[in-house]
Amino acid sequence: MPTEVWRNLRPERRDRVLLAAMAEFGERGFSAGSLNVVAREADVAKGSLFQYFDDKLDIFATVCAEATRRIRAHMEARMVAVLQDDPELPFFEFLATLADEWISYFADHPLERGVTAATNLELDPVVRTTVRGVAQQHYLDVFRPLVAEGVRRGEVSADRADPEALVALMVLVVPHLALSPYLPGLDPVFGMYGQDPDEVRPSVRKLIEVVQAAYAPVTDSPGGPGRTPVTDSPGGPGRTTTPEGTA
Repeated sequence: MPTEVWRNLRPERRDRVLLAAMAEFGERGFSAGSLNVVAREADVAKGSLFQYFDDKLDIFATVCAEATRRIRAHMEARMVAVLQDDPELPFFEFLATLADEWISYFADHPLERGVTAATNLELDPVVRTTVRGVAQQHYLDVFRPLVAEGVRRGEVSADRADPEALVALMVLVVPHLALSPYLPGLDPVFGMYGQDPDEVRPSVRKLIEVVQAAYAPVTDSPGGPGRTPVTDSPGGPGRTTTPEGTA
């Protein structure tokens, strides 16, 4: 845990240390990350870092927690905004919209993207457990209520598949979506590496369609059994276009 000295530090100095550490660990990971570089870029003495933190892992864990906090704050704000715009937005269309926001966020925030990569790809099991546990708890705190609301609204069928399995799937997939466009070798199926958010979106829709097919209540409609897949159309993401207009 950060020390009392860190908690009492002037905000501008804390921000300099956090930004320097995010950049260094995000680029090089925990093992190769240099505290000499962090101290130099933050314009503090290296010894000061050990007045602020217990050790290198404590610094890395604090950086990972801060990056995760920023990501969650942004996504929760966007969730509220989306629902304010359309309170009746169907659950799987809501997921598709959130996925778009998630992908765009990591395209626009390379520091948080780097820390997310360092968190998820760390090889040391002790370090990995320490930092991923924090990130995963944030995921669970957001995804469990979201899925529960889908069940409550009757748009996620607990009779067809276990809602906790959907939560687990979301926890597994979201780091993959955040990193695959920027790190080679993570996505051998869709080829997301090097793609921009608009190019990634069709692959995300395909993943959501699979989840929807497993969890949406089965109903009969003119298009056949089940729910209409989430697709991009002239009516907007997740809408379907009909001869009379958009549905």
